Amino acid sequence: MKLTIVAAIGENRELGKNNDLIWHLPADLKHFKSLTTGAPIIMGRKTYESIGRPLPKRKNIVISRNPELQIPGCFCFTTIQDAKASLSEDTDAFLIGGGQLYKQYINEVDQLEITEVKESFEADIFFPKIDLKIWKEQNRVSNFADEKNPYDFDFVTYIKR
Repeated sequence: MKLTIVAAIGENRELGKNNDLIWHLPADLKHFKSLTTGAPIIMGRKTYESIGRPLPKRKNIVISRNPELQIPGCFCFTTIQDAKASLSEDTDAFLIGGGQLYKQYINEVDQLEITEVKESFEADIFFPKIDLKIWKEQNRVSNFADEKNPYDFDFVTYIKR
């Protein structure tokens, strides 16, 4: 099974503030949808609450310390290991947040799909440092601000060395 982290971060690794996104980039949302549609997505409870509903055309998996948690349209587990065990070996799955899960699993996943937003933001949740001794940049696609996307940003793929 291949597990990929998907995240959008600011110049200082900003992820969000007050359990919400800190920018609106339609091109990034489209990119996220194209990466994850048809695949299982794994997220923490707070990330699920910030989205507010199961994302369509994906198996939604929520990780929570609460073993009693039940969310309609989602599969709930207390660990990522249990979530992974529920998936078939040939499955590609995506870890989509939040900050605690990223920090805990960044060096245990197989790939990173990072949107690097070329701006600094006020935030209270940050992405962990990407250790370039562990991760190698495989691909980068630059995108420039336009009428719909107010910031320059890059789609970057990192693979394990």
